[in-house]
Amino acid sequence: MGCDFVKLAVPGVRALNPYLPGKPVEELAREQGLDASSIVKLASNENPLGAALSSREAITGMMGDLARYPDSSLYNLRDALSSKLAVEPEQITFGNGSNDVLVLLAQSYLREGCSAVFSEYAFVVYPIAVQAAGAESIVVPSKNWGHDLEAMAEAIRPDTRLVFLANPNNPTGTSFSKAELDVFLSKVSEDVIVVLDEAYFEYAADSEHPDGIALLNQYPNLVVTRTFSKAYGLAGGRVGYSVSSAEIASVLNRLRQPFNVNNLVEAAAVAVLNDEEYLRRSRQVNQDGMAQIEAGFKSMNIEYIPSTGNFITFDAGMDGVECYQRLLKQGVIVRPVANYGMPGHLRVSIGLEEENQRFLEALATVKES
Repeated sequence: MGCDFVKLAVPGVRALNPYLPGKPVEELAREQGLDASSIVKLASNENPLGAALSSREAITGMMGDLARYPDSSLYNLRDALSSKLAVEPEQITFGNGSNDVLVLLAQSYLREGCSAVFSEYAFVVYPIAVQAAGAESIVVPSKNWGHDLEAMAEAIRPDTRLVFLANPNNPTGTSFSKAELDVFLSKVSEDVIVVLDEAYFEYAADSEHPDGIALLNQYPNLVVTRTFSKAYGLAGGRVGYSVSSAEIASVLNRLRQPFNVNNLVEAAAVAVLNDEEYLRRSRQVNQDGMAQIEAGFKSMNIEYIPSTGNFITFDAGMDGVECYQRLLKQGVIVRPVANYGMPGHLRVSIGLEEENQRFLEALATVKES
């Protein structure tokens, strides 16, 4: 009998289940015998506008350098972000998407005998990163599908090293205010690192929504993560970052893989970072699409969780996976969230007007059947 290589893996990794991404359009086309061009994918919170022209032109201009390694320091993007966010360059850590930085934080600050706190219904990467590091997850019950910050503060133990907060939260779309965040941060010991995941920050238009980066000087144990995958339309490029104290960034950058962001997407990110018109359009399309889908839900008496992101989670009124499968047969891809402990819900990303309409019509057919 051969060697059992699963048993050889470290315990935290051995017990993990792989992350399940949204179903690709090509896969559904093969499975259902559909024309790929007729399929609507609203599963992965992607920007429905597609990549900005500014990004595409920047990538085209870099094609001649494909044979060269990227600048591992990402000087150009670091400089652009430093200016845009009014932070020092040494406060920034880059990742292959912001997921990468979340994992770096767990690898850098967690080990067996340590714990991390996060909310029920929070981003699935948090428990994956914590378990892989051999640490214990402290999962705090949600409040109205969102973070119960008061209970999370009380859940912190002497062995807690990290707290993960998502604002807006994925997959529920809930968010908390600056005042609520200030109260929470004031309760947390300075030796507990608070990771504020702001992947959907650009979509949260409420004036009460906090800007984590503006709080860094007041709270040196705060780390803010953001991404170019959502509002900036570069999900396929995979580039995210964190902003923190220079001391925390120096720790993360010791572990960060060299060349974890390629030179093409660095150029694209620099270009779109200054493309204010693209960001304005992205927000407007999201705002209009959110209103469209909410109106559709109300007309069908479907309960949903009000969202501040670019997606909305709704009660399927039946087993969520069954509803998901029925929608697939009509060429509409949404996201099951049973793995978040929400078996009766589905998450739908905000698309273009015609995509949203296709989804609503398909859902109405499912509800009538």
